[in-house]
Amino acid sequence: MVALFVGLRLYTVLGRRSGHEQQPVTRPEAVPGTETAAPVTDVAADRSEGGSLVYEDGAAAGVRAIVTADSSFDVARFLEGAQGAYRMVLEAFWRGDKQEIAQLTGGEVRAAFDEAIDTREASGHRLENRLVAIERAVIEDARLDGRTALITVRFDADIAAVTRDAEGNVIAGSLEDAVPAHDIWTFQRDLGSNDPNWLLVDTDDA
Repeated sequence: MVALFVGLRLYTVLGRRSGHEQQPVTRPEAVPGTETAAPVTDVAADRSEGGSLVYEDGAAAGVRAIVTADSSFDVARFLEGAQGAYRMVLEAFWRGDKQEIAQLTGGEVRAAFDEAIDTREASGHRLENRLVAIERAVIEDARLDGRTALITVRFDADIAAVTRDAEGNVIAGSLEDAVPAHDIWTFQRDLGSNDPNWLLVDTDDA
């Protein structure tokens, strides 16, 4: 159970502190907010996309403030990019790719991921996890702090996870059974910067 917890939920420990950042210049198409799209002019009338909720009522004022400060910001496109970033960060962590994690995260989140990878490698453990599906992604909070935009997204996903020891023996999990994961990640971007990318800066569990 401990190994499975580390494999699936370690990232919930990564963000119970500050909150702000996210994403790689090499693959901006998967980065929240990198797209140039028509601005959302009426956030109250644009809370859903394809029948799915895009953001909660409590995030409306913050979304409106961000749209006002950055006319290129598009809510639905940001959320699509956030889902891509969610997958990329998890997969990079599972395979122990510190370089990609450094492109996607910042601050204490990056340091915590690196430390967890080091601990896992020192124990000789290897993860064979798979993100089966993101069932739901919705903006729970948004705010503008000066020129810094912060957006918090809740992800409800199904993850299949296996942890193997140094000899390749399965010590936890199964790829046959997906486990529900409920994560809250916060992304940050300096709207005054020429860099259009967002960084993951805070993680927590729902």
